[in-house]
Amino acid sequence: MREAGRIVQCVEQPANLTAEQISTAVATLSESQILNHKTRAAHAAGFFEPVGKTMTVREDVGRHNALDKLAGALATEGASGRAGAVILTSRISVEMVQKTAAIGAGVVVAMSAPTALAVRTAEASGITLVGIARGDEFEIFRPSGEGV
Repeated sequence: MREAGRIVQCVEQPANLTAEQISTAVATLSESQILNHKTRAAHAAGFFEPVGKTMTVREDVGRHNALDKLAGALATEGASGRAGAVILTSRISVEMVQKTAAIGAGVVVAMSAPTALAVRTAEASGITLVGIARGDEFEIFRPSGEGV
């Protein structure tokens, strides 16, 4: 339990997303899930860059593995996490927030809800959580005084 409660680095200068960009990112991730379209058994993690509306996507049967693959791809490309947002098909757990902070992204968008510990960890890290993102509807869990 100690590891789940560890302090993560603060994210500086997170990307700002409009409501339309959030909807576009979720739709783009869903459309990009080649493995899931074949198996209906895979999670995806994507990195959406609002400038250019590009999406890097990785899939795996495990939601953590999908995000780990994405982090590796971004590191290999030398991509800056500040340039975009992490988009997930899963719920937002504390570990997903910790991994997003390590990537350097200041926004996580997920199709499911965050846990209470994930919300607290995100707030401590300056990360905005956007949960239950389906279609044009979503809920925002943001650190005090920050925009999306």
